Amino acid sequence: MNKMTQRTKNNGNSGNRETFGKWLFIIVVAMFTLFIVRFAYIAITKDVQHVNLRSQAEQIYTQKRTILAKRGNIYDQHGSVLATDTSKYTLYAVLDKSQHSADGKPLYVKNKQRTAKILAKYIDMPKSQILKTLSKKGQSYQVEFGSAGANLSVAKMQQIKAEKLPGIGFIATPARSYPEGEFASQIVGMATPRVTNKETGQMTLVGQVGLEKYFNKKLTGKNGLRQDKRDVYGYSLANSNQVVKKAVNGDNVYTTLDAKVQHIMENKLTKVFKESKAESMIAVVMDAKTGKIIAASQRPTLRSKKDPVWRNMLVQDVYEPGSTMKTFALSAAIDSGHFDPNATFNSGTWQIGGGKVTDWQASGWGTISYKDAFDLSSNVGFAHVEQNMGAKTWKKYLTRFGMFNKVNVEGMDGEVSGYSAFKGILQQANTAFGQGITVNAMQMMQGFSAIANNGKMMKPYIVDKVTNNEGKTIQKVKPQQVGQPIKASTSKKVVKMLEGVIYDKKGLGHDYQIDDYKIAGKTATAQIGGAGGYSNGDSNYLYSFVGIAPATKPRYVMYVTLRKPHNLSKPATKMIAEVFNPTMKFILSRQKSTKQKNSGIVKVPDVVNQSPQDASDQLNKKHLVPVVIGSGHSVKKQSITKGQPSLINQHIILDTGGEYKMPDINNWSSNDVQKLSQMMGIKLKEKGSGYVTKQSIKPNDSVKKSSTLTVEYSSRH
Repeated sequence: MNKMTQRTKNNGNSGNRETFGKWLFIIVVAMFTLFIVRFAYIAITKDVQHVNLRSQAEQIYTQKRTILAKRGNIYDQHGSVLATDTSKYTLYAVLDKSQHSADGKPLYVKNKQRTAKILAKYIDMPKSQILKTLSKKGQSYQVEFGSAGANLSVAKMQQIKAEKLPGIGFIATPARSYPEGEFASQIVGMATPRVTNKETGQMTLVGQVGLEKYFNKKLTGKNGLRQDKRDVYGYSLANSNQVVKKAVNGDNVYTTLDAKVQHIMENKLTKVFKESKAESMIAVVMDAKTGKIIAASQRPTLRSKKDPVWRNMLVQDVYEPGSTMKTFALSAAIDSGHFDPNATFNSGTWQIGGGKVTDWQASGWGTISYKDAFDLSSNVGFAHVEQNMGAKTWKKYLTRFGMFNKVNVEGMDGEVSGYSAFKGILQQANTAFGQGITVNAMQMMQGFSAIANNGKMMKPYIVDKVTNNEGKTIQKVKPQQVGQPIKASTSKKVVKMLEGVIYDKKGLGHDYQIDDYKIAGKTATAQIGGAGGYSNGDSNYLYSFVGIAPATKPRYVMYVTLRKPHNLSKPATKMIAEVFNPTMKFILSRQKSTKQKNSGIVKVPDVVNQSPQDASDQLNKKHLVPVVIGSGHSVKKQSITKGQPSLINQHIILDTGGEYKMPDINNWSSNDVQKLSQMMGIKLKEKGSGYVTKQSIKPNDSVKKSSTLTVEYSSRH
C-alpha cells in the first residue's frame, strides 16, 4: 500500500514537471518570436518609441559648428579703417586637481604663489588678491578674476600665454576695434558683444550707437554652418567635414570723413577743450557744393576716459546759436529787398515789445550803419533788420533755411529739431540775433550750405556708400539739394559781408585770418538760457564761429562751438581759431596743391603677379608709394585692392612672400601699420595716436613670425 502511494506521488510530480516544461517552452518560443518580430520592425522602420534611430545616431555622431560671419568694417572716404573686428579675452584659472593632459601633465594651477606673482604683472589686480581668488573655498573647478581679467586684448592674452602657466586659460569673445580711438567716435559709434543664442551661449557683436547701430543689420552678416561625422570615441571620420551653409560676411560702410582733415581737427579740439576746461565743444567741416561732411567731432566723446557722452551732440543737442543767426537774418533781408547797408540807427539799447534789446557793448557805438551792425555784431541793429522786413517774412526765410525741420542725416539717429515759439514782437526780434530760437548743428550746416553755394541748400551726409563682402557697391549716397532759400546774387552779397567781418577794421573776426587765403565768417556769443532766465558770467556763454573758404570762390564751411569755458585766460575767439585756422589751412593748401586729376584721388591698379620692380613702376606712375616686403620674385598680395580709390602719396604694401625685413615706417598712420603687421603675420603693440615716431624693429632688420612690433604715435601737427 505504501509503495503504491509513493508511486502515485512520483507520477504526479513527474507530470507537473512535464507540464511546467511545456509551458516554459511555449513562453520562451513566444518571447523569442516577439524579439524577432520587434527586431525586424526596428530594422525596417529605424524607430523606437517614436524616436528615429538613424536620426538619433546622426545627432550623436555628427557635430555641427557655427561659422561666424565677420562683421563689416567702417572706413573713411579713402579706405582707412575706423572700425573692424577683433577679439577680447577673459582670463580664468582651473583649480580642479583631477584635470590632466593625455600625457599626464597638470592642467590646473599647481603653484598658486608663482601664478599670482606672474599674473599681477599683466592684469590690474595685486598679487594678494589674485592669490585669494586662486584659494577660494568651494570653488571646485575654475575661477575668473572679475573686471581685471576681462576684456584683455590679443596682445595681452599672448603675453600671458607665453608665460606657460599650468591651469591658466582664456575665453574669447567677439569685440570691435576702433584704431583711431576718439576719432569721430560719436559718428562711428560702438558695437558690443551680446548673447544671441541662449542654448549655445553664442555671442554676436551688436551696434549700440552711431553707424554701428544704424547699419547693424547690414554690418552683421549671416553665420554659416559646418558639420563633420565622428566615431564613438569622438574622432573625426575621414572626408566627413563639410560646409553645410557658407558664412556671409557683413557689408562695409564707407563714410565721407577724410582721415587727414579729421586728425588735425581732433588734435586741436582736444587741446582747446582741455585748456579751456569747457563743458563741451563741437566742430564740423562740410563741402558746401555737395553737403559731404569731411570732418566732425565733439568733446566729450563716446570714448572719453572721463565722463564719456553717448549722445551725438551734432543732432541730439539743441541750443540758442547767437550771432551766427545774423547771417541768415542778413540773407533774408537782402533777398527780400529790406536791407540798406548805408542806412543808420542808434546802437546800444532799444525798447521794444515791452522789453529791451541790448548790444554786447551796452553803451553801443553811437549812430552806425547796418553794414557796421554786421561787422560789430549789433543785436539792436538786427532787431531793426527783423522789424524792417517783418516777422512774417523773417519766419518764411527761417523755414526755407530748414530751421524748424529735422535734417535726417542718414546714420545719425535721435535728432532733436530746433524750435521757437515766435510769439510777441520782442521774441521775434530776438530770433534775428540767435536768442529765443534753438537749433541743432546739422540744421546750421544745412543752412550755411545755401550761403556758400550760390543759394542752393545741400543736405549734409556722412555715409558715402555701402559695399558687400565682394566689394560691390550696393548703396551709394548722392548729393541732394533740398531747397534754394535765397538767390545766387544774395549769396554773393552775404559772403562779401562775411568777408568784411574778418578783414574790415571794425570786424570782430580778425583772429580767423589765414595767410594766403581769403576767409569769410561770423563770430557769435550766445547767452545760455535756463529755468530762471539767462545765466551771467563769462563762462556761461556759447561761443561759436562759422567760416566759409575760400571767400573768393566758396567751397568749404566749418562751424565750431565752445560751451561754458571755465578758463578764459585768452579770448574765446583765439581759442576757436586754434581749431579753425590749422584745419582750414590744411584743407585749402591741399586743394591748391592737388588740383590734379580727380583732386588727387587715383584708382589703385592691379599689380598682383607682377615683379616688384614692374609693380613699383606702375604705382609710381599713379603717384602712389610702393612698399615691397618679402624676398619673393612676384607680388602675391597688395594692401589696397585693385579699383579702390586712394589719395596720391598713399602707401601701397606689396607682399612678395619669403623672408621679411622691416621697412622704415616713420610718419606712417596707424591704419598703414596695422595692414603691414597683418601682411607680415607679426604681433603689434601701439602707443599714443597720430603718426609713427618710434618703431621697435629697426628698418632692414629681419622679421620673424614670432616678432612683436611696438610703435609709438604722436601728432605731426
